[in-house]
Amino acid sequence: MSKIFTPTNQIRLTNVAVVRMKKAGKRFEIACYKNKVISWRNKLEKDIDEVLQTHTVFINVSKGQVAKKEDLIKAFGTENQTEICKEILTKGELQVSDKERHSALDSMFKDIATTVADKCINPETKRPYPVTMIEKAMKDIHFSVKPNRNAKQQALDVIPQLKTVMPLDRAQMRVRILVSGKEARKLRDKIIKLVTKLEAEEWDNGTLNLICLIDPGHYREIDQLISKVSGLFELLNLKEIVEGDEILE
Repeated sequence: MSKIFTPTNQIRLTNVAVVRMKKAGKRFEIACYKNKVISWRNKLEKDIDEVLQTHTVFINVSKGQVAKKEDLIKAFGTENQTEICKEILTKGELQVSDKERHSALDSMFKDIATTVADKCINPETKRPYPVTMIEKAMKDIHFSVKPNRNAKQQALDVIPQLKTVMPLDRAQMRVRILVSGKEARKLRDKIIKLVTKLEAEEWDNGTLNLICLIDPGHYREIDQLISKVSGLFELLNLKEIVEGDEILE
């Protein structure tokens, strides 16, 4: 049986996302799985093997042309292909078609609006807004998506802007706090200053049990206070919503 000859410096790949970088006067490319590059950059994906189709640096992915060792050393100071791939993955330019770019931006726009709707309420009704209403308000303020930042970061950025065109507040978090020991009473006073509304307070054999509403902005501060005394900090609800209300899209 005759063998088909394939040049050793060529690798054929299909259905790839290409990330490109120019360095030391030459172009270098890596072949990644689609939809994984952004996940890696946003630190959602941490396994490099889930991102790279091959730990190989190319000068042209579509033609399967592999970069020469001497060019890699000159440009990157190493011939370690995985480390070079990581640098290109982090700093390089993701090559996408106009159609793919538009689709990705449209999808992220909806993700941002959904995140805002999930984190916020109308302070007058204590009810969440429909996602479609948030999307309309984002268009009204001419919000533009930044493809290199994740949806959660951009949602937090757009909330103050949306407040200029609609009544909007971060939904309060309902939490339970359990603290015992001699520091409990002193800690209680510090926590109360950060609480929006105290719903229940009980003392049982020196153990403090609080159920309260807090602003999400105070979550980390309270968590740090409680972690110093090995207490319990439990999230009960993400939203302060009037019981019996329904969201109608």
